[in-house]
Amino acid sequence: QVQLIDYGGGLVQAGGSLRISCVASGGVFSIHDMHWYREAPGKQRELVATISAAGHTDFADSVKGRFTASKDNAKNTAYLQMTNLKPEDTGVYYCHTRPHKTDRWGQGTQVTVSS
Repeated sequence: QVQLIDYGGGLVQAGGSLRISCVASGGVFSIHDMHWYREAPGKQRELVATISAAGHTDFADSVKGRFTASKDNAKNTAYLQMTNLKPEDTGVYYCHTRPHKTDRWGQGTQVTVSS
């Protein structure tokens, strides 16, 4: 019964920054890997970032060097810090985890980057 709520998206200009958050409830947050996906209009949902239970991170080539991922286990919250945003970063961002081999998704938060 793990539930995820993501929030913090908005409209920013190219070159700007934004931090989005994902709050988990109903499970033991600290032992699960967390992922961030995004879905641009007309495109397939893609994995952009991962933070493991141990805190190790990995990023898609398209965002490497611009995005960072972190988490606060005491707050059951994961964060995606996005800097030097580009118009191609526009899309709906979703947090994701897979407790007990069952996919759980946030509802999505819209990020729009204007040129």
